[in-house]
Amino acid sequence: MSTIALLAGSSRPDSQSGKVARYLSRRLVALQPSLQVELIDLALKPLPLWPAAPAEHWPDHAEILRRADALVLVSPEWNGMACPAVKNFFLYAGRDELAHKPCLLVGVSSGIGGAYPISELRASGYKNCRLCHIPEHLIIRQVEKVMNEGDAADAEDARIRRRSDYALQVLLQYTEALASIRGRIEMAEFPTGM
Repeated sequence: MSTIALLAGSSRPDSQSGKVARYLSRRLVALQPSLQVELIDLALKPLPLWPAAPAEHWPDHAEILRRADALVLVSPEWNGMACPAVKNFFLYAGRDELAHKPCLLVGVSSGIGGAYPISELRASGYKNCRLCHIPEHLIIRQVEKVMNEGDAADAEDARIRRRSDYALQVLLQYTEALASIRGRIEMAEFPTGM
């Protein structure tokens, strides 16, 4: 049985990123009922600005990530960037928690943006932890109007729900494929990326 961790990256309580992460969590279980799904919500259990010590919630987050076979990372776009809580998360998370695990990136925007967190996270954050961002990603635009409780509100909501199911199914295939290399790659001599 696989375990998928979902990271709701906003530091704001009752965030739209949290809503999206909970929606995707429910869809994962609907698509594959045998899955174990665990949510890390950085608004409910925040990490202090690294390298603060002690980081009260980090041991719990790290344990969830170590158990996980894959990650869904939901980042809101703040001023055209991935939010600070997500960037800070990557200062805590290393290869012990994330190496050679597939990750579905999800950008969230209240407007028509949301692409910049995807680009930023593909360019940084994965190097030392060895997280493997899959080629698929999701950009949830006009987020207040989509992925709410109940049936799809309109055609755009229905479309992003179908697209989300597709991306989650791709993630599940990568989860299965990458399971065979975790534990087989020795990283002691070259612990960080180039």
